[in-house]
Amino acid sequence: MPKGDKSAYTDKQKRKARHIEEGYEDRGVGKEEAERRAWATVNKESGGGEKSGSGRGKPENHSASRKGGLLGGAAAAARPAAERSASAKKGAATRRRDAAK
Repeated sequence: MPKGDKSAYTDKQKRKARHIEEGYEDRGVGKEEAERRAWATVNKESGGGEKSGSGRGKPENHSASRKGGLLGGAAAAARPAAERSASAKKGAATRRRDAAK
């Protein structure tokens, strides 16, 4: 199997990689880097491509995804409450103004 061949991966793994890749691209990561990160994530969670045969599968490990989700928002939480409140009020005013147009 040539390097980069994805034929050993299940449809679910391919969908997951595509979804992760789109998320990275939405956050401004380049196409190739997003694809590399997506497949690295799939490999870490599921152990790579699935092999055929009964009883060959292993449970997926989502600990890294969970850790990333728990760490999200840490930067905002570090800001003072007054600063977060001012930012929220500014955003609400902008949404009201844009809705009125």
